[in-house]
Amino acid sequence: MPTIYQKGYQSMTIPSKYDAKQVEDKWYDYWMKNNYFHSTPDEREPYTIVIPPPNVTGVLHMGHMLNNTIQDVLIRRARLLGKNACWVPGTDHASIATEAKVVAKLKEQGISKSDLTREEFLQHAFDWKDEYGGIILEQLKKLGASCDWERTAFTMDPEMSESVIKVFVDLYNKGLIYRGYRMVNWDPEAKTTLSDEEVIHEERQGNLYYLEYKIEGSTDTLTIATTRPETIFGDTAICINPNDERFTHLKGKKAIVPLCNRVIPIIEDEYVDLEFGTGCLKVTPAHDENDKNLGDKHNLEVIDIFNEDASLNSFGLHYQGKDRFVVRKEIAKELEEKGILVKTEVHTNKVGTSERTKAVIEPRLSDQWFLKMKDLAKPAIDAVLGEDAEINLYPKKFENTYRHWMENVRDWNISRQLWWGQQIPAFFYGDGKEDFVVAETREKAFQLAKEKLAVISTEMEKSFKIEDLRQDEDALDTWFSSWLWPMSVFDGIRNPENEEIKYYYPTNDLVTGPDILFFWVARMIVAGYEFKDQKPFNNVYLTGLVRDKQRRKMSKSLGNSPDALKLIEEFGADGVRVGLLLSAPAGNDILFDEDLCQQGKGFANKIWNAFRLIKGWEVDITLPQPETSKIGLEWYEAKFQKTLAEIEDHFSKYRLSDALMAIYKLINDDFSSWLLEIVKPAYQQPIDKKTFDAIIEVLENNLKVLHPFMPFLTEEIWQYIADRTTEEALVIAKYPEIKEFDAQIITDFEFATGVVSGIRTIRKDKNISFKDAVELFVVDSEKSTKEFDAVIQKLTNASVINYVSEKVEGASFRVKSNEYFVPISIENIDVEAEIKKLETELKRAEGFLFGINKKLSNERFVSNAPDQVIALERKKEADTIAKIETIKSSLASLQK
Repeated sequence: MPTIYQKGYQSMTIPSKYDAKQVEDKWYDYWMKNNYFHSTPDEREPYTIVIPPPNVTGVLHMGHMLNNTIQDVLIRRARLLGKNACWVPGTDHASIATEAKVVAKLKEQGISKSDLTREEFLQHAFDWKDEYGGIILEQLKKLGASCDWERTAFTMDPEMSESVIKVFVDLYNKGLIYRGYRMVNWDPEAKTTLSDEEVIHEERQGNLYYLEYKIEGSTDTLTIATTRPETIFGDTAICINPNDERFTHLKGKKAIVPLCNRVIPIIEDEYVDLEFGTGCLKVTPAHDENDKNLGDKHNLEVIDIFNEDASLNSFGLHYQGKDRFVVRKEIAKELEEKGILVKTEVHTNKVGTSERTKAVIEPRLSDQWFLKMKDLAKPAIDAVLGEDAEINLYPKKFENTYRHWMENVRDWNISRQLWWGQQIPAFFYGDGKEDFVVAETREKAFQLAKEKLAVISTEMEKSFKIEDLRQDEDALDTWFSSWLWPMSVFDGIRNPENEEIKYYYPTNDLVTGPDILFFWVARMIVAGYEFKDQKPFNNVYLTGLVRDKQRRKMSKSLGNSPDALKLIEEFGADGVRVGLLLSAPAGNDILFDEDLCQQGKGFANKIWNAFRLIKGWEVDITLPQPETSKIGLEWYEAKFQKTLAEIEDHFSKYRLSDALMAIYKLINDDFSSWLLEIVKPAYQQPIDKKTFDAIIEVLENNLKVLHPFMPFLTEEIWQYIADRTTEEALVIAKYPEIKEFDAQIITDFEFATGVVSGIRTIRKDKNISFKDAVELFVVDSEKSTKEFDAVIQKLTNASVINYVSEKVEGASFRVKSNEYFVPISIENIDVEAEIKKLETELKRAEGFLFGINKKLSNERFVSNAPDQVIALERKKEADTIAKIETIKSSLASLQK
């Protein structure tokens, strides 16, 4: 009786099927319970990622899934490499989106925002955030995200808000923040301004309306063309080009605005394009930026005709209270009826829309707060594009986009007409536009205000009370808080010399979408150099957009965006992670296909079944190690090291999809399909202990490299392999080290697999059962190594391998220039079918040879083609001639 050695949990029943749901809940709870994701500064090298904070209103979608899978792969790998991995999670207060949701919820309850004080509204908003705000972070846990949840931050946490206010005051004191009356982008749905970057310009088809204006004191008229006839109520001039001879008779005269009959001057300016439209331009300074510039130059009156919701105000006369688009239709009809509308043409133009609400933007004059960006941008441009650039963008193609934005940067409108957000720390002490001070607290503002008042009047200064201060109602743009994210999460603004900011900053990698390259990434770089004089991160990996198989962007309206949690339910988190990453070549758009998630699930099942196969083997400690197992393990060690080097190279270039594919092929093909077949004991026979232990070590190394991509499956198998302590969990195991390897043994094995495949094809074609041993004869022109002969025999059930100098009758195949023969008993095969098949192969090979010969007989091709191309064609020719000879030989043996 052999001595049976049982290892690890051999006595424990291993489930026949991998149950992803049960496994995922179990191990995530285990990781959380043992605090593996938490980081504190120590002597190790830090590896830090800050999450792009999703909107607090958000739920998990495919973009989040991809982005956070990539971050989790990077952070888990860093943890295995022995680094102090810190992934900071959090959410963004998303002022416009969140305020809209809170207002809508209050409306359902019969409450209007205007009936509430700011404090009351903010309490409702925080209540809403507490109830719904953590949903997306909980969903990320289902994906396996190994964030340091103890560090979860929110952009309106008290300490975060304090940092934002501190930065505002600092920039104001440096003269970089100013208050100005400017033409801004007004979102009439959200009722707030937007920065230029938050406006999406879309081509839309509309109309061009030609309107006739009378000339005062004359029967003459002039014609203007406009896309917005409703704005005539705000016209304060007509402009002509002084060089336009068509309108010399209008110089110095006045026109009458239709309907409202306002008399306005006809002014002259070379700004008017002689070739465009009618040559006469209506000037509406309150509702067009170019018109505003003309108005300033010519001291024109400014008449704002819109309410904040883009309905017309009293200047709109009988259209007061109606929406601008309703008025456009109605006024066109009225103007036509009165003979003022001369004609209408279909016209396509670019229309600005709100990124958040999709509402058409209205240019509007308003007092707003701005941040001067030109000088602030310079260090950020050098950091990415300069000779000594220290921040890398992956892929590099985005550098041009970055350059365009940053070199054409405009002052940033940072104020929003909202309550949800950090309130601007400007305090008014009088009625004038300049009667304000900027300070971090009301108390500090009071002191500054008193100092200013003392200059004006001692009596005013003495009578002024802190209650008299009136804080600016506006909130700061959400991006003005998130641009500090890599610093503020470590309290680097309030306490710039604290241990954490010094240890974790600069962070290592930022993973985000190219759509917020300017909104967020560029501004974080600006903030990093302004407040820390350091880059905020080393590398920025910009993922592509997730699209469907038809290349359409995923969206709710198209109904082509799968439910992220349902995908996890169906394919398991590991399956979805694999599916996403296999779809995601670096920086290109992702053509997501659920079949790839199925492939990921299938891969998990294959690994599980391979593990069950290994654990099912009985181990005999008295058995010596077979030569086949020894050479097989040596080959796999070399192949593993080669793949490990490839994985490292892929990671260094952020080619995570390629890294995963290298691991997939290693485990799916090399390990499961080759190595396990080489070492597998005969049916119902035990395996030797040396091989078994080596296979377990191989499996463990496979699990280590796969763990960042498939954390749940790998931890489950790891824990089944042996009884582990909490210090021995896979999540904190040691990543395999890269070592030198024998490249020749990999080449030799590839040659051997060609032989195995050839014999297997013959068995299949000739319908020879694997139980029936075959003989193999080799004409060894390649002088190939015989090191793998025993492996070839085992994998093909070849009783013997004979090296001969002459061809042998039988089925044959070639590997490079070597010829292999397997004698076949004619009684066991269908001769007619075999002859027919060989004749078809012969015809195909002769046709291929004809094409090669034609090419090589073409003097033009031979004289112009590179030497390596000619050599390749010559080799094809020689191989095909040899193949034809082999087929003819096989035919001859059958036709005897």
